[in-house]
Amino acid sequence: MIPVNPERFLADLHKLRSFGASGVGKGVVRPAFSDPDIEARKWLLDQYVEAGLEGAVDATGTVWGLAEGTSLLIGSHSDSQPEGGWLDGALGVICGLELARAGRAAGLPVSAVSFQDEEGRFGVTTGSRIWSGNTTLAEADLLSDRDGITFAEARARMADMVTGEVDPTRFTGFIECHIEQGPWLHEAGQAVGVVSDIVGIRDMTITFLGEQNHAGTTPMHRRKDAFQAMLRYQALIAERFRNVVTPQTVWTTGSVDLHPGSHSIVPGRCSFAMQWRDGDRARLDRMEEIVRETAADVARETGMGLETSGLLGLEPVPMDATLQAALAGAAEAQAPGRWRHIQSGALHDATSVVRHMPVAMLFVPSINGISHDFAEDTDEADLVSGLNVLADAVERYFA
Repeated sequence: MIPVNPERFLADLHKLRSFGASGVGKGVVRPAFSDPDIEARKWLLDQYVEAGLEGAVDATGTVWGLAEGTSLLIGSHSDSQPEGGWLDGALGVICGLELARAGRAAGLPVSAVSFQDEEGRFGVTTGSRIWSGNTTLAEADLLSDRDGITFAEARARMADMVTGEVDPTRFTGFIECHIEQGPWLHEAGQAVGVVSDIVGIRDMTITFLGEQNHAGTTPMHRRKDAFQAMLRYQALIAERFRNVVTPQTVWTTGSVDLHPGSHSIVPGRCSFAMQWRDGDRARLDRMEEIVRETAADVARETGMGLETSGLLGLEPVPMDATLQAALAGAAEAQAPGRWRHIQSGALHDATSVVRHMPVAMLFVPSINGISHDFAEDTDEADLVSGLNVLADAVERYFA
């Protein structure tokens, strides 16, 4: 197997954690283009160069360690959520660094990458989405964060590091190692999961328009309460999805906005997010039909007006069969009987990278399924198991 060094790998993982360490457990605060993020990327660039790779930084702030000639690309992202865990993205980045080092020692061409803004300060998987051509740099430059800072303004902070664009044709494939961010591997006592596919996603905003009125003087039977329409919708949608969805399908309302938002006013407008995810495109489309039909039915029943936003849609991404086979063979060799094929319910940089090349993903357990939180953690033995499986898979890929 490629001569990876688990002690060095863990030390590097903890070193990366030190950039933006929250002081709460192993938590990290390292949003894209923050001071800790930029310092981490400078450190990472130095590690790539010390490993004998060509260090590069593209216009988005993505940091690369490039092997000579054509190579296999391994990595993820090193930016974090505003209150993030130490492993989300970082694990895949340090796996890439260690595999690039070990690959160089073994004469196998492995490159490494840390994509910028996967966590979405300016959108979803911003750096890899631009690199893949799903979004132009000019389009992304107009995006702004919650404080009104544009992507163009943020990336200017790394302008002195930029070396130029990286040609995707120099890579034969991409492997991303990541924590599961769910409970299944941990609860089953399994060491790794070989990802079969990344789910697709649909996202829209629904608005019911009722009648704003005084909360103390408007009789209940005379009200056109937009919030009550939203509650009626939520009750109906679960029932109507019942014979369409699978146990892996998920849907969420994570944001509700009432207008005018006063204790003493019957809300005349209620806008809420509706998101659903599944690995089957036809099921996603059928769910969209149900979402729209149900909203229209509720509006008609309650006498509400109805508005819907445009639909954000990302299609499911199947993992490459050859790369999957290499990971599965390695998983059985390194952790016999303690691995499974698993679907990714979260989006990752691989979702964008697939536009250029075959992609695959490997998961390690998340303790109690926790992620996007300071409490996020994985047993270090499982981290090393993931590294060993990845190393074995890379050797099988080049065999």
